[in-house]
Amino acid sequence: MADLKSGFNPLFLREEDLREGMELLFFAYRDFLEEADQVLARHKLGRAHHRALYFIGQHPAITVSGLLKLLRITKQSLSRVLADLMALGMIEQTPGLRDRRQRHLALTPKGIEMERDLTAQQRGLLARAYRQAGAEAVDGFRKVLLGLITEQDRKALMARRDQAAESEHPPAGRPSGRAHRTLRPMGHAMAPHARQAKTEP
Repeated sequence: MADLKSGFNPLFLREEDLREGMELLFFAYRDFLEEADQVLARHKLGRAHHRALYFIGQHPAITVSGLLKLLRITKQSLSRVLADLMALGMIEQTPGLRDRRQRHLALTPKGIEMERDLTAQQRGLLARAYRQAGAEAVDGFRKVLLGLITEQDRKALMARRDQAAESEHPPAGRPSGRAHRTLRPMGHAMAPHARQAKTEP
């Protein structure tokens, strides 16, 4: 590949610029997942299991239906993924208090450890790239990624970001800190009995 260009006019996106971006996304995605794939393979798991573990950890007490909407896979595929993770003792399901038909998902201690192992190398890669690129480039990169995802997902991410920022800098008279940060599952209220579940990204 030719040397990366800088300073091109974003108003005139040439074919070679777009193809270079596509190529960079392909290689970045490949390298970003490489080590995680090796960890998954040792447990006879795949990327669908990884995504489930990650988003269950990010959305404490998310329902099965909520996870299905987030991952956009078939019910049959998600059922297989959840069955595999439950068999390995990495996730647990609990019925909702108001609606017993709902099933809320949470990581077990084993699942938390697995998710951390999968995420550790990826966080390191991203942190290194962020440091090398600098704050302005990171902000631009984030804007590009936001432009690639759907409007629905974009709104959900921005809402979570605003909620997190508000919890860190609350109005006068309101306590701050992570103790008051409750990121609810997307589109679902958190089951009261699951609020104490310890899950970390």
